[in-house]
Amino acid sequence: MKLLIFKQNKKQKLGIHTDQGIIDVEETAKNTNHTHIETDIMDIIASTPADMKVMTNFVKQALNDHKAIFVSEEQITFEPSITRPGKIICVGLNYAKHADETGSPYPKSPILFSKFTNALTGHKSDVTIPRLTRKLDYEVELAIIIGKQARNVNQTEALDYVFGYSTANDLSARDLQFKTPQWLLGKTSDGFAPIGPYLVTADAIKNPNELTLKTYVNGVLKQDSNTSDMIFSCEDLISYISQVITLEPGDVILTGTPEGVVMGRPEDQQTFIQPGDEVTVEVEQLGALTNYFIDE
Repeated sequence: MKLLIFKQNKKQKLGIHTDQGIIDVEETAKNTNHTHIETDIMDIIASTPADMKVMTNFVKQALNDHKAIFVSEEQITFEPSITRPGKIICVGLNYAKHADETGSPYPKSPILFSKFTNALTGHKSDVTIPRLTRKLDYEVELAIIIGKQARNVNQTEALDYVFGYSTANDLSARDLQFKTPQWLLGKTSDGFAPIGPYLVTADAIKNPNELTLKTYVNGVLKQDSNTSDMIFSCEDLISYISQVITLEPGDVILTGTPEGVVMGRPEDQQTFIQPGDEVTVEVEQLGALTNYFIDE
């Protein structure tokens, strides 16, 4: 199932992307007298398999009975596919070829840092380039959204704790990132964590460790890789993090970026994101996420 959050008439709403179009869940529930249907994405993420089966049956019935209420993409504003995560945990240098291009040794354990919720933004939104940076970089990433509380999880069971996956862009101001030994300053400015357009439930993704990732800047391909190049798999990351941090429903793990970032190119070939640029990041089966960059 492809879930999404959109804003229409200043109201944040839940949508479901189908072959027929985007279903407005709240309006469809009213139209079919299904008043028990959940419309808050955070409650859905924390729901039980039985609750998700109710949602699936609701959608099927509404489509079959021709009672689904659709909205047009042109009439809505996409919001981040996750609205109120308790934690946004990011992973650095998690792709072998990305470590190679930056001249960094492969980490012996996952390098973790964080972003805050102010960094969240959605598909087709503007992102303001802070005046303090001249080196804003893109990073396509697979985002894991946790579905149930996880503590001391075994690798073999780790994916059972996943609600779904999204496409994300770990925007990074390199000059600020490396100003100090801690990366936070360059990682969590407003809008530095675009995520979406969809939250795809885990049952729709056969293997998150074999997905193609791509980045386009103004239509030009810049990153083209696969999650199979990750040093630490999705299972590795969930298990490792859960040893020290209790993961809760709605928590986000950004799993790292592959090669092809601006920072990894020779200095005379580095062209960082500029005002007016359009950046699209895409993960196989999860959708393409586009943002537009403006000057502060």
